[in-house]
Amino acid sequence: MKSILVLGGAGYIGSHTVYALIEAGKKVVVIDNLETGFKQAVHPDATFYEGDIRNRSFLDEVFEREEIEGVIHFAANSQVGESMTNPLKYYNNNLCGTEVLLESMVAHGINKIVFSSTAATYGEPESIPILESDPTHPTNCYGETKLSMEKMMHWTSVAHDLRYVALRYFNACGAHPNGKIGEAHNPETHLIPLILQVPNEKRGHISIFGGDYDTKDGTCVRDYIHVNDLAQAHILAMEYLVNGGESNTFNLGNGVGFTVKEVIETARKVTGHPIPAKVEPRRAGDPSTLIASSDKAKEVLKWKPQMDSLETIIETAWKWHKNHPDGYDNRTM
Repeated sequence: MKSILVLGGAGYIGSHTVYALIEAGKKVVVIDNLETGFKQAVHPDATFYEGDIRNRSFLDEVFEREEIEGVIHFAANSQVGESMTNPLKYYNNNLCGTEVLLESMVAHGINKIVFSSTAATYGEPESIPILESDPTHPTNCYGETKLSMEKMMHWTSVAHDLRYVALRYFNACGAHPNGKIGEAHNPETHLIPLILQVPNEKRGHISIFGGDYDTKDGTCVRDYIHVNDLAQAHILAMEYLVNGGESNTFNLGNGVGFTVKEVIETARKVTGHPIPAKVEPRRAGDPSTLIASSDKAKEVLKWKPQMDSLETIIETAWKWHKNHPDGYDNRTM
């Protein structure tokens, strides 16, 4: 049986995808440079190589040593704020890394790749829910590099025997129900783990950036998708390519929006903690509402989110964060 190569398989979404692949009976090879990933997050049954996808000789060596059926690509920097203060880092890692990867894939005749794109490719949405056919005008460098990665895949597929799936997803959240892996970023920028830092006594309150948006309670609305459901979508996308599917782009979300206040209130219910909140000024560039239409993924990939309840999402996240308040550093596994 050939293996699936997961780049960035020690990171948040990558590690959950590796677990899902192995649970589905697949052989998995992981490459990660551990810049933001954790060796402890790699499934023990996966073959692990520590290295950087910008290193062509390293990639060539892995492709020559392992029988690879297809590639799932998570290896990219993904902090919006950092991308605006250090854009060249994002062009170097996200674009140069992908260029080297595609060169090596073409050279070794590996012609199937699924990669994580982002809702940030759309920028300020013109309509809700967002469709794959909507205009793409990124408002930050992170979204711009991801859109450029999509275009690089497209033109490579035109010139070579390569087929790809780009998955544009919205707010990834939650943790594996087994409690062994979860979200661990430094610095943390995602809403749910930031909220859960309050009952974990890592911060005194949660900040709400903007309370005067044109939404039902004045706070931003976002589409939250459980990381295990994202993992399943990557597996279905790879199966789609293996079965001869053409290159394609899909949104991944629940199609339901929750306000920041609703997320905080649900976290209070799950944790039993009051979780004080303070409204702060708006952050520049925060759209009021981002909700995906995932109808295309459901129709073409037969994808169906299984953990789409906000309460379930936060319960799995809390199980992880309560037992791993310092992430993978001081874990009690």
